[in-house]
Amino acid sequence: MEKENVTAAKMIVSLVFGGFLVIFLLFFSDLFLKARRRRSRLEKQGIKGPLPSLFYGNIPEMKRIIGLENEKSRDREDIVHGWFHTVFPHLEQWRNEYGPTFLYSAGNIQILCITDPEMAKEVSLCTSLNLGKPSYLSTDRGPLLGRGILSSNGQYWVHQRKIIAPQFYLDKVKGMVNLMAESTLAMLKTWENKIESWGGKVKITVDEDLRSLSADIISRACFGSSYTEGELIFTKLHALQRTMSKGNFNVGVPGLRYLPTKHNKEIWKLEAEINAKILQVVKCCSTGDNNKKNLVQLLLSAAESYGDDSNIPADITPKKFIVDNCKNIYFAGHETTAISASWCLMTLAAYPEWQTRARQEVLQICGTNIPTAEMLRNMKVLTTIILETLRLYPPVAYVVREALEDIHFKEIHIPKGINIQIPIPIMHHRRDLWGPDAHQFEPDRFANGISGACRIPQAYMPFGMGTRICAGQNFAMTELKLILSLILSKFSFSLSPEYRHSPVFGLVVQPQHGVNILLRKI
Repeated sequence: MEKENVTAAKMIVSLVFGGFLVIFLLFFSDLFLKARRRRSRLEKQGIKGPLPSLFYGNIPEMKRIIGLENEKSRDREDIVHGWFHTVFPHLEQWRNEYGPTFLYSAGNIQILCITDPEMAKEVSLCTSLNLGKPSYLSTDRGPLLGRGILSSNGQYWVHQRKIIAPQFYLDKVKGMVNLMAESTLAMLKTWENKIESWGGKVKITVDEDLRSLSADIISRACFGSSYTEGELIFTKLHALQRTMSKGNFNVGVPGLRYLPTKHNKEIWKLEAEINAKILQVVKCCSTGDNNKKNLVQLLLSAAESYGDDSNIPADITPKKFIVDNCKNIYFAGHETTAISASWCLMTLAAYPEWQTRARQEVLQICGTNIPTAEMLRNMKVLTTIILETLRLYPPVAYVVREALEDIHFKEIHIPKGINIQIPIPIMHHRRDLWGPDAHQFEPDRFANGISGACRIPQAYMPFGMGTRICAGQNFAMTELKLILSLILSKFSFSLSPEYRHSPVFGLVVQPQHGVNILLRKI
């Protein structure tokens, strides 16, 4: 009997061990062998890149190269617009070593990095739903983006865009100008009070004020609530962004996002708090005026009626549909615009001749009046300044796509599962596209529009490109022109001696130490 029990125990141990072995082999095959086969198919076409390790890919090498560059550029203080090689030195090194199209790995994510403008143009013109957003945006970046309009694919993305995009059409945006002006004037009043308190001139770090302003505008325009009601959402979203940016190098490492580390616990805590607060705001919006629906109310209506819609994935609940898209709009609608406004104030402060030209235009068109949509449309100089600033400092560093099925670009056969990455700053700084002054601030290059400024207009992509171009670009441009025109009409400003020029990448491209300006009332 005892021998039978021992035999049975051995059989159980063998079965358990065999089960674990099968699971491990399936896991290994799914995560590593598939990735290796995808990479091999591209290597056979002559596309090369640094050799990846099994688990971490090229992440250790990326860290090493970036660390060396940080040591070299630590004390750099002058304003250099050609900053890509200091923020993304690994991509610059690999581009020089392997050519304009090369391979590298982030964990088990295989990335085809494209810096060839002709190939980037082909990607931009592709309308197939087989070219979508990478899956890591809804997994590794899931706490921030979920499966909203910025990260979803296929018919589910089409469904979301049909609901959200019309709210940012130009005719709708024109009706939001007064609302934008009210919020901006309230912020500028606080600046005026500071100037009076400090005897006519004051140093302001504009980033937080602009972030609060942009949050107020997007909240009132799309959610029917003021910034004070949504303040906690914006504060925690910004905290979540900062926390997740610390784990940039963890993206793609299998299983890492599930571990109960201190970093992950902080992300999970912020995610839960943000979701709860959004649902609270949504509940308030559900009792609003149904004759003039805001965006949240439209999302509510869509969520309530999509039960039989085959375009909605089975695991997407009405609450998740609403929360994910609210987070996407909150993040994209205020964070990137606020950062772009900060960079615009930096360039206007650094180039006083352009500040003067822009102010003269604003005063000539508006006088002492609050700008209208028509007035903003006629501000040609200010528009060129914004376009040039977005060229030099695009808020988003990459256009990223995933081949959801096998796809071809420029005679390259790209296997299903490969991530396509186009570094926007490289495209925006190429001398063969923009001329020998590509690294200089020259707004006049946009005097005849984007097509007159760039040899391949599709290479200008501060709002993304192709079918997935930002739905809110009209809203963002109008908001930027309105904010800057009001600031120019009331203040003159210059860079503070304390300003340190240091673009960094933390999910978005932002000034590491903020934008410090000296402000005077006109």
